[in-house]
Amino acid sequence: MEQLPLKDIHLPDPVSWWPPAPGWLLLAVLVPILIVASVYLYKQMKRRTVFKSADKMLSAIRNDKKAEPLQTLVALSVLLRRVAISTAPRTDVAGLSGSAWLAYLDSALPDAPFSQGVGRCLADSQYRQTVPADTDFEALFKLVDSWLKQQRRPLFSVSLPNIGKFGRRK
Repeated sequence: MEQLPLKDIHLPDPVSWWPPAPGWLLLAVLVPILIVASVYLYKQMKRRTVFKSADKMLSAIRNDKKAEPLQTLVALSVLLRRVAISTAPRTDVAGLSGSAWLAYLDSALPDAPFSQGVGRCLADSQYRQTVPADTDFEALFKLVDSWLKQQRRPLFSVSLPNIGKFGRRK
C-alpha cells in the first residue's frame, strides 16, 4: 500500500489583542459619553423638579390666607434656603446666616435687593417675635419669584455668535 503525502493539521495563529475590533473602540468612546450625558440629564431633571416644587410652594405660601405674617416670612425664608441648598453645593450655602446669607441671595440679582432692599427681613426671620412694620409682602413675593427665576439658568450654557442674514456676523 502506498502512503499518501498528507501533512499534519496546522492550527491558525492565536488572535492578537491589538488592534482591537472597531466595536471595542466605539464602545470605549461611547461609554464615557453616555455616563457624562446621563449625569448631566439627571442634574437637569433634579433642577427642574426643585423649581417646580419651589413654584408650587411659593404659590401655596402666597395663597394661604390663614397664615400670620410671621409664618409667611419664615416660610419664604425656608423656601429660599431649600432651593439654595438643592441647587448649590451644600458646603457653600448651608452654613450661611445673617448678612452672609443675604449677600449670597444678592449675588444672583442686581442692586442687592436682599441686603439693602425689601429682603432684609429674611436675614433673621426665624428668630423674630414680630414682623417689621415696613414689610411689603407683595414686593417680597416678587423678589423671591425673581430670585427663583434667576436660579433657573441651565447648568451649562452655550452662547452662539449672533449671525444675521447670509452668514455675516452682526
